[in-house]
Amino acid sequence: MIRPTTHVVAAVIERADGCYLLAQRPAGKVYAGYWEFPGGKVEPGESEHAALVREIREELDIEVRRAFPWIVRRHEYEHASVRIRFFRVTDWVGSPRGLDGQRFEFQQVGRESVGPMLPANGPVLSALRLPTRYAISCCSILGEAAFLDRLEIALRTGLRMVLVREPAFDSAVLERLTREVAARCREHDARVLVSADMAVAAAAGADGVHLRAAQLASTSVRPNFALIGASTHDAHELEMATALGCDFAVLGPVLPTPSHPDSPGMGWDHMAHLIAESALPVFALGGIADEQLDIARSKGAHGIAMLRAAWR
Repeated sequence: MIRPTTHVVAAVIERADGCYLLAQRPAGKVYAGYWEFPGGKVEPGESEHAALVREIREELDIEVRRAFPWIVRRHEYEHASVRIRFFRVTDWVGSPRGLDGQRFEFQQVGRESVGPMLPANGPVLSALRLPTRYAISCCSILGEAAFLDRLEIALRTGLRMVLVREPAFDSAVLERLTREVAARCREHDARVLVSADMAVAAAAGADGVHLRAAQLASTSVRPNFALIGASTHDAHELEMATALGCDFAVLGPVLPTPSHPDSPGMGWDHMAHLIAESALPVFALGGIADEQLDIARSKGAHGIAMLRAAWR
């Protein structure tokens, strides 16, 4: 028998210092004592955003002013089948207080000190470790020395994830470059992935590998790296990335790019449609610069991936 799905919203309430809020389920509720992202059920006829604003007001006595739609998680509990729309709340008014008598704590990403987590929310912690900007190397455009100089500046000003993608380089040159990029990134607690070449990624000590779309289609087992990304262009490829257990996907092109100036790209609305039910964090790619980060997030993207614009 197919159980009806309960639609739920949950808020990742984030402070300016990068910490986020977790609440403990109070006594008398299912999973009492477990920690979760605050939220609750969507009422009939209510939009997800309206439900979020209402639930956070009722639970924590704060008014949400800005909330970006994010990922969707589905989970089968013993008592219910739930679909959870997560939002990232970046602006609110008031000081949180537990109106249901629940405890709450602000936690640092990757250094959580409370538990246990509600099962449906556990995987979300890994997604929170991903930054909102993903920069793609461009040595072939800038030259290696200029690229490394700009990488250093970008790392000092907050860049935390880099993809080494240089299809014209042979394996030896690519490995040497990746080692250099990884060394600089480690000094800033940033992560490095290598496009397609798993041998180079392993040899150079990269954090992960980023699968091309064709590579994704021919891969049936998740590669043995801590971090796996995938390039996608449509709903089918997004489904493959999810099924493989990738940590994130890049989707595009969204806007016209210098390499394809005659292509209009899929546009923001079509991108939003494709990722509306995605359990994976998705980076928007193609003709995008920092100025479009907020619009990408307002359409449901985790963040933006950039080539040329990352190194201005």
